[in-house]
Amino acid sequence: MTVTGTHFNYFQICHRKLWLFANGINMEQESEVVYEGKLIHEESYPQRSSKYEEVSIDGIKVDYYDARNKIIHEIKKSNKVYRAHEWQLKYYIYVFEQHGIKGVRGILEYPTLRKTQEVMLTDVDRNEIRSMTLDIEDIIAREQCPPRVKKGICRNCSYYDFCYAEEPDDVSANNKEEEKA
Repeated sequence: MTVTGTHFNYFQICHRKLWLFANGINMEQESEVVYEGKLIHEESYPQRSSKYEEVSIDGIKVDYYDARNKIIHEIKKSNKVYRAHEWQLKYYIYVFEQHGIKGVRGILEYPTLRKTQEVMLTDVDRNEIRSMTLDIEDIIAREQCPPRVKKGICRNCSYYDFCYAEEPDDVSANNKEEEKA
């Protein structure tokens, strides 16, 4: 199984979301938040397409790669889950290194916030990525979906309706309770 940047991102955010996504339950196409993020990506830097390239290697797909300066540009809507963005970008750098492209660095860009953050990969990060990769593979391979963990970011998640849809009460159990009353 190929671990992707999305897997790394979701691993940081929610193991349940990671498992659902990796096991083919994809809710992103219905999400307004995801759609808004795609618009920001497409419209924030229109001149980039002619200067930089979108690169796909081993299941990762980087937004823009400046080959001359060895910089991966990753565009995000908000920095609320910065840690997830940072590790996703570190994973991209790691994959580039695994393919012999050394000296790559990354820039996280938040156009709506007018902020950027440089991201570098250290030896400690490389070890952590190897460990996280094993954890990601373990979570994805599980027979059962991890339990829901309520977090402050849940309401904006594309899987919110899936995770918080309540099962209807057992009708026969309700009828028996009513008969006793």
